[in-house]
Amino acid sequence: MSTISLCMIVKNEEMHIARCLDSIAGLVDEIIIVDTGSVDRTVEIVSDYTKNVYSYPWKDDFSDARNYSFSKATKDYCMWMDADDILDETEKEKFLQLKQTLTPDTDMVMMKYHTSFDEAGNPSFSYFRERWIRNCPQYRWTGAVHEVIQPNGKLVYSDIAISHKKMHATDPDRNLRIYEKLIADGKPLDARQQYYYGRELYYHKQYEKAISVMEQFLLSSDGWVENKIEACSICACCHYALEQEQAALTTLLRSMSYDLPRAEICCEIGKYFLEHGNYHNAIYWYDTALHTPKQEQTGGFILPDCYDYVPLLQLCVCYDRLGDRQKAKEYNEKAGACKPYSKSYLHNKQYFDSL
Repeated sequence: MSTISLCMIVKNEEMHIARCLDSIAGLVDEIIIVDTGSVDRTVEIVSDYTKNVYSYPWKDDFSDARNYSFSKATKDYCMWMDADDILDETEKEKFLQLKQTLTPDTDMVMMKYHTSFDEAGNPSFSYFRERWIRNCPQYRWTGAVHEVIQPNGKLVYSDIAISHKKMHATDPDRNLRIYEKLIADGKPLDARQQYYYGRELYYHKQYEKAISVMEQFLLSSDGWVENKIEACSICACCHYALEQEQAALTTLLRSMSYDLPRAEICCEIGKYFLEHGNYHNAIYWYDTALHTPKQEQTGGFILPDCYDYVPLLQLCVCYDRLGDRQKAKEYNEKAGACKPYSKSYLHNKQYFDSL
């Protein structure tokens, strides 16, 4: 059976850390905690779970801290979690089964990462991340922010999911501050860092600068395809914010020069045509989204609702605007089958029942 070292970096996580460790402690063989400067009860709390608690000076570099935590591991695989992550009860049996059956030639286990949830607690944003990594010097984190270990070797994709559930807000400016310090220090950003830097600029409503950075990323020969596609989506959002709607549409269509269309992009294009009253074009794009398979193992961000619920609901709206109430009602019922608790579905149902 494979053995696992849970390796965590923490700081001021007294609100989250016990919940996280309670969810995973009985399933791993070793817990490594690297504290980067807590002034609350974090160290006291984690000391109840493990003796392997280390202090490490924070250097504005997540990879540096994570690599230090990996250096302390003694088991077959290193597993990482953040303090506000949990392994739900529904996942624990699958976790143990994977430990028992994993073949020893496996280099990495990719697991789903759920980072956003709808009103019923179902995942609304997820993607695969490297979660168990063979404990050897070959595999080390890179990137001061949004750090990554590039997936390589023999990969196993598992449907086990880690859920990211914050209980309080973190510093919203931290990542942007780190990127801008790197730039000020004359340290060039690689393609991945450039993409995430553009995202941070977008989150901070620096739309024109975000577009400029993303354009440099899109024109470079490096970078993951999924990041290129997502960069087009972010640029489109920036153009919308700047009231440049035609540029937004052009950028969304540009994403298809990198690969086949993703349902997330199709829904955004459909929304453009819906808002401009071009319902037939909107129907085309929402129907395309509905029949687009998920590309889960490419590393891209997945919005599950874009593959069923959203296009179904929007097709209802389009057909209603075209006067085809029967077809509109049928699509609303299909959307309701996906999310019977949806306020939009229930509102539409009341509308159709009143006709």
